[in-house]
Amino acid sequence: MTERTALFVSGPVPMFSSGNEAIAEGALAAGARFYAGYPITPSSEVAEAAARRMPEVGGVYIQMEDELSSMAAIIGASAAGKKAFTATSGPGFSLMQENLGMAAMGEIPCVVVNVQRSGPSTGMATKPAQGDVLQARWGTHGDHGIIALAPSSVQDCYDMTIRAFNLAEKYRTPVVLLADAAIAKLRERAVFRAPSPGEIVERAMPICPPEEFRPFSVDPEERAITPLPPFGGDYVIRITGSMHDERGGQNATPENADRVIRHLTDKLEKNRADIVRVREYALDDAEYALVSFGCSARASRAAVKQARALGKRVGLLELTTLWPFPDDEVRSLLSRVKGAAVVEMNLGQVVREVRRLNDFGIPVLGVHRVDGMLVAPADILSRTEEAFS
Repeated sequence: MTERTALFVSGPVPMFSSGNEAIAEGALAAGARFYAGYPITPSSEVAEAAARRMPEVGGVYIQMEDELSSMAAIIGASAAGKKAFTATSGPGFSLMQENLGMAAMGEIPCVVVNVQRSGPSTGMATKPAQGDVLQARWGTHGDHGIIALAPSSVQDCYDMTIRAFNLAEKYRTPVVLLADAAIAKLRERAVFRAPSPGEIVERAMPICPPEEFRPFSVDPEERAITPLPPFGGDYVIRITGSMHDERGGQNATPENADRVIRHLTDKLEKNRADIVRVREYALDDAEYALVSFGCSARASRAAVKQARALGKRVGLLELTTLWPFPDDEVRSLLSRVKGAAVVEMNLGQVVREVRRLNDFGIPVLGVHRVDGMLVAPADILSRTEEAFS
């Protein structure tokens, strides 16, 4: 789905907030009432805000001993019926991968905020980067689906956090909010509009008798996801990281394994129209296009304006959903422009995906920066000057 969006956020009740604070407020607005985490730059303000605000709304905040236990705790809280989330950065996200796989296999809804910073390892802890894109998709082992959203403003941090919880509950899946240090630390105006009850996805309860309930049954068309009642009620739930049958008991037959593994991907792939979002800027008459996300999309918007002022018909496709990757939207873009450039703060994680979809023989360049400094509009224009002339 494409949003045609103005270049600047405005609203009737503007507030001044950081991205991290907006993430915490968005989680509360979505109904999150459990946070478990371990402080790490540059995401720590999410934990600080959650520690202050959770008790005010009857929620629970726990500072865990590390990121492994943080991920385990939110899985447990979600299984008990609470909307739960955690926040971390690259090194912590790496530690969460085993239990992230547990959430995928157990189909446990939860939200993981990864405020990306420079790496690998400790790297430059206070410097922004966008190097965790492929890790968000493939960081945990095995075949599975995942949803990852990429905010590019403080307003996005609030709105996309709400959407992350809605998608997690709707599809019984972990959702990654893949922010970056620049957006998380940025302060700008945003509108923290209270969503109406109809805008919030609440977990459905089964309507069948308890003895007939199958917590891991699969709809053949993947249009309906089995409800997940909380532990401790009449409906028996068994959650395991091992291969399981529809009741949750272990079943490693080839037929069952094939069914489960395909389902973990198909339930998202077959619902791309509901999940995938992009934004278009000045693409109606564009001859050349930029593709970007997160903080780099802001520089790309500025580059588009500067290129237009020079008489060059350049537009931008901003990817606000990174996974599932917007295959149809990117392929459509490539089919109608003479060339494209992917702007990202890594050495080429998204550009590989874009080139995979380039069936049209057009040049697809990469504009990359990995020195801890933000991509500047001048970097983009300089890199694309010859190709876009």
